[in-house]
Amino acid sequence: MTIGSSDATTQLAAITPPAHRVPPIAASEYAARLDRARALTAAAGAAALLVHTGASLRYFTGVPWGATERMVALLLPVAGEPVMICPRFERGSLEADLTISADLRLWEEDESPVALVADAARGMGVVAVDPLMPFAWTERLRDFGIALVDGAPAIDGCRMVKSAAELACLSEAKAMTLEVQARAAAILRPGIAASEVIRFIDAAHHAIGGGGSFFCAVQFGRATAFPHGLPGDQRLAEDELVLIDTGCRVHGYHSDITRTYAFGSVEQDIRDIWDVEHTAQAAAFAAAGPGVPCEAVDAAARVVLEGAGLGPGYRLPGLPHRTGHGIGLSIHEPANLVRGDTTPMAPGMCFSNEPMIVVPDRFGVRLEDHFHVTETGAAWFTTPQLSIDRPFG
Repeated sequence: MTIGSSDATTQLAAITPPAHRVPPIAASEYAARLDRARALTAAAGAAALLVHTGASLRYFTGVPWGATERMVALLLPVAGEPVMICPRFERGSLEADLTISADLRLWEEDESPVALVADAARGMGVVAVDPLMPFAWTERLRDFGIALVDGAPAIDGCRMVKSAAELACLSEAKAMTLEVQARAAAILRPGIAASEVIRFIDAAHHAIGGGGSFFCAVQFGRATAFPHGLPGDQRLAEDELVLIDTGCRVHGYHSDITRTYAFGSVEQDIRDIWDVEHTAQAAAFAAAGPGVPCEAVDAAARVVLEGAGLGPGYRLPGLPHRTGHGIGLSIHEPANLVRGDTTPMAPGMCFSNEPMIVVPDRFGVRLEDHFHVTETGAAWFTTPQLSIDRPFG
């Protein structure tokens, strides 16, 4: 689609959801996840794993709830039935979402859920705790005499490597967002407000079956120099740079795609930086593969940038943040493509690739696509942007 060639009504009417949707994660896969978590928990020297509400609880149980001040948690013994801790008044909702068989331990509003966890864990031995569990709760568990260790090796050890079913969810979400990105480019016109583009992108994500936008950033001109934008509602002018970063979810699995392109004509130095960014993204992708330390992918992108006189390190003009992050049920999750993260890549790991270049107070260029590690290297979920003037072919 051509930049600025259409309008919102036409583009929304043209959207057709995929004819064949990716199915949700099967019950057999949830059972396999629990078995894997048990093995990793035992390897960490613990007898049980305590998982907090959020993406990790969804990963192991199918319960898609966000965290609140009320404890909802999974206590997974290495040997024995899983235990779900939940407010009693939420029992019906819990049972409707729960995809595993579990012993329900329910607490009333005037009771302590931490005491309930301690009672369930007593006699098991050491408990590995989700690193996102609130500090106050973990300290109370220690007060009850429960020995605790870090549960990240077990949780991340499961979640970092995606199954074929997870890859399918991620692939569908990213394909949806790429189409939405192309349709957003088509509705641009001089004077359009960023808020109007954001509303269109949300409507388009709904129309295509992605449940609306999980997030959306629309930046024009100088605002592109700030990785997460500026406050206020901008209006697009002729001959400005456009940066749009957005994503949706399929069965909880995220897309997160950024495109940066010219609306009209832009200065030659912007075009030159765009070319460097494109080359750095390609270099990062080429460096990825099984056994490769995550930090080596970040280093590959920075070699290109420093060769163009940018940086070094995080200095500007240059790349002020990591080259990429893991993605799955959380939009940002381990491991990260950043110096110091020596996690070896393995088939099934999924990452963003976005070595953004910032020229302070003038402009920024971020090209963001995602790849998954294969047995022989890496594979893109989406085709990277071709040029600054032809973002979608």
